[in-house]
Amino acid sequence: MPEILVVYYSRHGSTAELARQVCRGVETVEGAGARLRTVPPVTTTVATAAPAVPGEGPPFASLQELAACDGLVLGSPTRFGNMAAPLKHFLDGTGSLWTSGALVDKPGAVFTSTSTQHGGHEATLLSMLLPLLHHGMYLVGLPFIEPALSRTRDGGAPYGAGHVTAPRGTAAGAARAGGGIGADERELAQALGRRVAQLAVWLARARQA
Repeated sequence: MPEILVVYYSRHGSTAELARQVCRGVETVEGAGARLRTVPPVTTTVATAAPAVPGEGPPFASLQELAACDGLVLGSPTRFGNMAAPLKHFLDGTGSLWTSGALVDKPGAVFTSTSTQHGGHEATLLSMLLPLLHHGMYLVGLPFIEPALSRTRDGGAPYGAGHVTAPRGTAAGAARAGGGIGADERELAQALGRRVAQLAVWLARARQA
């Protein structure tokens, strides 16, 4: 059964919720399964090593899981129009997979969460797509035949799923407090997971033919 690896970093929970919605989309595809993983935070403090296993939530992703997966979906909050350092640090360590071609011809996709409407969420999506291109993956986005892509005002783009939370302390942020990810954003995240899973299933069948 093709397995889609969903790897994310989340600081306040919105990216983690998108990751869960992506997994739901994957699991609507017959013959596909989802594996949810996170990455450890990075810090300038080096005196104490970070724990090898997180205290809560999904386990940390490993290079072995990347090599074994049939599709990969990456998620990160926006940091000045770029992916967050923990996910970038993790991807920087995938050189051995690039050398061996372990991810070549596998579908890949991305998603993000940002705190402001113009916080650079599309640039962040593009920044995460670049490593997938270098790994030789098939990029999967969201076409405009997805109705929620035209409806949404809180995230989502042709480059991947997304969510705009609005900064804390603002009127927009107060209005959204407790609301979490909106219905359109959930729909788009699930659509992204479904599209990656469908392509992985098709590719698996083609290889067996």
